[in-house]
Amino acid sequence: MAKKWIKLFLRVALGVTFLSAVADRFGLWNQNVAWGDWDSFTRYTQELLPWLSSGLVTVAAVIATLAEIVLGVALLIGWKLRLMGTLSGILLLLFGLAMAATLGIKAPLDFSVFSAAAAAFALTTIKVRFLEI
Repeated sequence: MAKKWIKLFLRVALGVTFLSAVADRFGLWNQNVAWGDWDSFTRYTQELLPWLSSGLVTVAAVIATLAEIVLGVALLIGWKLRLMGTLSGILLLLFGLAMAATLGIKAPLDFSVFSAAAAAFALTTIKVRFLEI
């Protein structure tokens, strides 16, 4: 019985976190922001992916944003959770590794990126279905 609530908590926590990050880069949060606008987010993307040209950085920023929207919504509504959990874990793991490679290991640890990736992968191991489509 507890597994269904744990699974729901993992889904909601991850989904809301993805969507909050997207809201931040579009300026929908007005305080305590990481980026605050799209230009700041693309500059951060360039910092994490310094080997990409500016055009490809924009593409990477758009792909990351679309992925976070799809994953966030899918997790919240409970759609294809094994797949979405796996993809979320991979996205977060790649993000954490990029942060570690360019900013140092402290950055992804301070922002709990690896913990979030582990949570996403853990989500895929809970077989009980609860409030899913």
